[in-house]
Amino acid sequence: MQRRTFIKAFALSASVISMGLAFSAQAADTIKVGIMHSLSGTMAISETPLKDVALMTIADINAKGGVLGKQLEPVVVDPASNWPLFAEKARQLLSQDKAAVVFGCWTSVSRKSVLPVFEELNGLLFYPVQYEGEEMSPNVFYTGAAPNQQAIPAVEYLMSEDGGAAKRFFLLGTDYVYPRTTNKILRAFLHSKGVQDKDIEEVYTPFGYSDYQTIVSNIKKFSAGGKTAVVSTINGDSNVPFYKELANQGLKATDVPVVAFSVGEEELRGIDTKPLVGNLAAWNYFESVDNPTNKAFVAQWKAYAKAHKLPNADTVVTNDPMEATYVGIHMWAQAVEKAGTTDVDKVRAAMAGQTFKAPSGFTLTMDATNHHLHKPVMIGEIEGNGQFNVVWQTDEAVRAQPWSPFIAGNDKKSDEPVKMASN
Repeated sequence: MQRRTFIKAFALSASVISMGLAFSAQAADTIKVGIMHSLSGTMAISETPLKDVALMTIADINAKGGVLGKQLEPVVVDPASNWPLFAEKARQLLSQDKAAVVFGCWTSVSRKSVLPVFEELNGLLFYPVQYEGEEMSPNVFYTGAAPNQQAIPAVEYLMSEDGGAAKRFFLLGTDYVYPRTTNKILRAFLHSKGVQDKDIEEVYTPFGYSDYQTIVSNIKKFSAGGKTAVVSTINGDSNVPFYKELANQGLKATDVPVVAFSVGEEELRGIDTKPLVGNLAAWNYFESVDNPTNKAFVAQWKAYAKAHKLPNADTVVTNDPMEATYVGIHMWAQAVEKAGTTDVDKVRAAMAGQTFKAPSGFTLTMDATNHHLHKPVMIGEIEGNGQFNVVWQTDEAVRAQPWSPFIAGNDKKSDEPVKMASN
């Protein structure tokens, strides 16, 4: 009796072990990839398309054989525009889900929330949005723009004859680290050009803010003192009421041009852009750029949206952070193939000097020293159809300066390589 029971128990145990090994083998056949974007809350308007384009890119890579012969398995989390929750979700992706890499974040406050987690657990984050600089981490690859690849060229353009020869600047942003640090850099830059503090106004509003009537009225009053431009670092769904209020008060680009750093095609979707024609945005890519690589990218995105029945699939658009997400995933996949492994340290080394022909029409390079992409700079003018006409761009990709030369003490940091957190 005991022997029969033992044999049954042994057989059951062997079966469980066999199932466990089979499950492990099955799990090992995929490479888990984290996607961490706000799909709810104030930032969902901007971040949801990044989640979707990441899934499209992963599906495309899988259809072509995957990475190292394995399929990529996306693990999607929603930190819900809640900055502390980003850190919790990052820890979940790295510790629990065992993600080999994470693509995510939009705001700098979310990135700074997760940064200690990635450095503690030696994870890898690809960050796809323009930001304020003043940071380099061995655990982050920055595929969006640094200030010298967006903010500084945009203000230089506004000061030029082509940009309206602005003499006064109204710096309007959402109240968090990216707008405040960017405007600190811009104020120092404007000082270097002879602009005095009396000709610079700086105003901040909370996330989700919607009542722009008084602020737009104040912009009109400020502009009475001389040729004025607005530099907008408003983020998320607050852009919609801001642009609607500009139209309501009849503030036209010919009177006071607005250049935005966080408004692209997606944020303009659903707004009547006819009253906003002539206002500007500074990015490194626009959907309207005319080249074969971009035509294929846009067509792929529109087909994906229809096939997956995304909301308003007939009117979907591409934008700069979507392109940066697309480029980042492909570069990571190339680096994994080069390294022959998803080991973070080896992939980090393999990322140095990676290149990719981007929809912008430029071949982008990952800088081996500072973990930032070399990117072109483009300034686009809003058209009545919600697209942008590129009115100015650099001839070639620009190397990022994560440590702005307009902040004291940064000259000694400018060419330092990224260092491991333990150093």
